[in-house]
Amino acid sequence: MSKFKLFALLSFLLVLAACSNDVAKVEESVEAAANVQESAPLEEELNPIPTPVKYEGDLELPVHGATGYTSVDLNLKTSPDLNSETTETLKAGTGFEVVKEEGNWWFIKNATSKGWIENTYCFINLPDVIPSIIYNNTNTYSSKFVSSGKAIPGITGEVLYQGKTFNERLGKEEFIVPVLYSMSKKIALAQQEALASGNTLVIYEGFRPNSVQKAVVEALTNVANEDIEVMAGINTNPWSTGWFIARNISNHQMGYAIDVTLAKVDSKEEVAIGEYLVTDVTDYTEYTMPTAIHELSLASITFTKPVPSSSPTAWKDAVLADTMNDSAIALQTYLTNAGLTPLASEWWHFNDLDAMNATKQNPSDGEYVLTECLSVSP
Repeated sequence: MSKFKLFALLSFLLVLAACSNDVAKVEESVEAAANVQESAPLEEELNPIPTPVKYEGDLELPVHGATGYTSVDLNLKTSPDLNSETTETLKAGTGFEVVKEEGNWWFIKNATSKGWIENTYCFINLPDVIPSIIYNNTNTYSSKFVSSGKAIPGITGEVLYQGKTFNERLGKEEFIVPVLYSMSKKIALAQQEALASGNTLVIYEGFRPNSVQKAVVEALTNVANEDIEVMAGINTNPWSTGWFIARNISNHQMGYAIDVTLAKVDSKEEVAIGEYLVTDVTDYTEYTMPTAIHELSLASITFTKPVPSSSPTAWKDAVLADTMNDSAIALQTYLTNAGLTPLASEWWHFNDLDAMNATKQNPSDGEYVLTECLSVSP
């Protein structure tokens, strides 16, 4: 019984007693009302708030309620079956909320559409499912791209694309960092190992629009043609420009690459997101690496010579560059233990070749910018 109802009952009894002038009955009535209040269950008891718990799965949070994106044009189905009816085709780069998962299928919805979609070709927004990672996509507010320590006009310090917005699921402004869904599970494994060692991943970029890729290639080429030092930094045998910035569609556009560094966790706490407890890194210090991130030159190489980037094992026999320090090696260990592959020319770049092979029949061209965040509490 609410306090308001109890007060009303007592007032009524007092008026009734005053009319009858029977004090004893008033006392009895007040005692009876108190007993009712004590025996009546509280609203919290009828509808208890569940105690947040750690999510048990491949990620830190379930995918339901997370934002996903189509990496290519995909058919929306009436049921989780390739042979079921197609209701419409979603264009590449379409954002949606993941409602539920069944095998390799998601039931999704957005403002205009809902239905089943094959998730092999879908991106997931990493902060929605691995919130303990630090995200810092500098290309969305002040690009760090340089070459041989020299600024690249039109690129360095510029906003290259939009990629941060309010995330309702997390209750804060956060970067949009998409990768192919299968890759996210490997990143989660790497983060678990890093956290266990008192460290955290700091992801600078996942998906990168192709328009940005082209802009960096053009600007870097122009600088190199005018500056001998920059040219030497990206074109000294056995290395060439393509090792430092892909001239065509890169792994970033296809969704199976991340640019990442490592930081020491200075403080953290457990916070609730919906029904689940997650680790929130509240303070951290990035480790000193061979170079600053996005230094496009020989200074950033991982190995002494190129290694086939499509091979999952060739890197294991490669010789580390002299500049690779303990922090860079630790980062590499976390990510390769999780099943990712290092890039020979950039200590910060890692690929998921399994995701590459799963989507190679229909890879993304990255001809879109992902700005929608439709995430809700899990």
